[in-house]
Amino acid sequence: MRYFSLLLLVPPLCALAAVPAPERAFTDPHSLTSLANPQAGPVPIADLFFARGNAGAAWSPDGKQVVVSTNLTGRYNLWRVSAAGSWPIQLAQSDDSQTGAVWSPDGKWIAFQSDHGGGEIFDLYAVPANGGAVVDLTNSDDISEASARWSADGKSLAFERKPKTATATDIAVFDWATRKVRELTHEATADHLWQLVEWSNDGHFIYANRINADFTDASAWRIDFATAKAEELTPHKGHALIGVSAVSPDGKWLALTSNARSGRNEAALFDIAKRNYRWLEPSPWETESGEFSPDGKQLSWKLNADGRTDIFLYNIANGKSEKVDLPSGLNTADGRSFASDGRLLLKHQASNTPSAYWIVGHDGKATQLTYSALASLDSAALPTAQLVHYKSFDGTLISAFVWLPFNLARDAHAPGVVLPHGGPPDQTVDSFNRTATALASRGYVCIAPNVRGSTGYGMAFQQANLKDLGGGDLQDEVYAAKFLIASGYVDAQKIGMTGGSYGGYMTLMALAKTPDVWAAGVEQYGIISWFTMSEHSDPALSQVLKLLLGDPVKDKKIYDATSPITFIKQIRSPMLVLQGENDIRVPKEEAEQVVARIKAQGGTVDVHYYADEGHGFDKRENLIDALQRTVAWFDRYLKGNTIAK
Repeated sequence: MRYFSLLLLVPPLCALAAVPAPERAFTDPHSLTSLANPQAGPVPIADLFFARGNAGAAWSPDGKQVVVSTNLTGRYNLWRVSAAGSWPIQLAQSDDSQTGAVWSPDGKWIAFQSDHGGGEIFDLYAVPANGGAVVDLTNSDDISEASARWSADGKSLAFERKPKTATATDIAVFDWATRKVRELTHEATADHLWQLVEWSNDGHFIYANRINADFTDASAWRIDFATAKAEELTPHKGHALIGVSAVSPDGKWLALTSNARSGRNEAALFDIAKRNYRWLEPSPWETESGEFSPDGKQLSWKLNADGRTDIFLYNIANGKSEKVDLPSGLNTADGRSFASDGRLLLKHQASNTPSAYWIVGHDGKATQLTYSALASLDSAALPTAQLVHYKSFDGTLISAFVWLPFNLARDAHAPGVVLPHGGPPDQTVDSFNRTATALASRGYVCIAPNVRGSTGYGMAFQQANLKDLGGGDLQDEVYAAKFLIASGYVDAQKIGMTGGSYGGYMTLMALAKTPDVWAAGVEQYGIISWFTMSEHSDPALSQVLKLLLGDPVKDKKIYDATSPITFIKQIRSPMLVLQGENDIRVPKEEAEQVVARIKAQGGTVDVHYYADEGHGFDKRENLIDALQRTVAWFDRYLKGNTIAK
């Protein structure tokens, strides 16, 4: 499944001095200990992708059914499952992904979005809830329509609309009876974009977030459905990210997430009439608001504590929160989580546990609804990520997850791999990481750091790499490799790096700027030049690049200093390049430049392009192939072997 980040158009939300972030204890590298496990062995790569992925779920209006986007067939298609538990029934078959499913209020239709070949020009579709022919509702080749929300009467679908050549996303409404589209917002310039949230229960208003183009400021808005008049609900001084996630059933409250008060995301209730905030829970970690229960008495919210997340329920009457009882790891709402009777649908995963949906009943007991794993993926036999903290070059404390193989001798002979995340504003979390699992089960020690620029640690940390991409954040990656070496397990001459998107960029920068550290690299859809990236990528990206790097004309020196192409002559280690043919975010031209430059200077490079794939890979056979190639590359150049099974 493709996973995108702020740099790559999904709005969420450098100095030498140490960057502030929540306090954490330094980890002694020698405290890492490889455990004995007679069950452990190399995990079959194909099995990792037959452990089914989940890309969104939605309750039926009566709470008896759940629609899930899952890749049972190797494609993310829509399946229906009984909330009481049953074998899933496929609703719609396609070679392309089907996501964003929402059930019509009368329970008869399910609307969803799909693009072709990963090209990200989405259409809105609808399929009968009991099965039948799929209807293309919008059927446009040059406009992307996504993130649909039904009105309470089922007569209209609000959605996000972005023409292919536009920089701004607007909000429009599809009339179910007439099949006509009416635009509600009209951003005439590239300064702002809109993010749809939901309708009011009475159908009079649509709530949304209006975000500036470089994602440094956002505010909650209310749009009158009849007149299209938009009203800002959270005006503020200066720049702050204030976003609405839900409106209460009675229309009194908004669920908000804001960094205005502390510089980090905090969940809050917002009284629409009085225009005041009620902050939910104090925490040194970031919190995010969720949604209201159907009776309006509770609000869900999420705590992100160093890459591990939990869901809480806030009692609006008494102001107290209660943690939802799920296993430790990454617990999230993956779509609208409340059923009509108040039960919760949540997704759980962990480093040794593939994702699955759970239902939390009225008694607070959680019951697993879907099962994704294979017998070969018994959690007891899989390496578990350990959360560690190390100091970087300037004293900044960096959080990271480490996957340590079982049965490993502390003799400094093991190969190591650093796994940079995308973004740059993104976060490595305690999720089921197929790359780390495949490598660690084959004797590689893996580390995935949350370097400066990552989300989850406050805005100061998130912005610490602005105009310094591939600078301080790259040094944080280098110090991750040093942490592995200091553990006593890893050979300093056998360290590689692999990542996708900004992680691919980081792989290129690492092997080019710090060539003595790395023995091999696998870069996936990474950026080689910020100049060519801005020329060939989606138009909306140019505004984000201005935040990260400045103006490409006025700040040409910064663009040069942060582009891997400037340093590519220094690459000495073998490089594998993996790229989707239809990538609109990091276009194929970037990969072609990498391959041509390394070949021209006599370096070792190989490349594979995936047809019908965009930014990241969706199709099971391509996911398997990409990971097999990655493992084989490291086996060859870090171990001296040539085959990955």
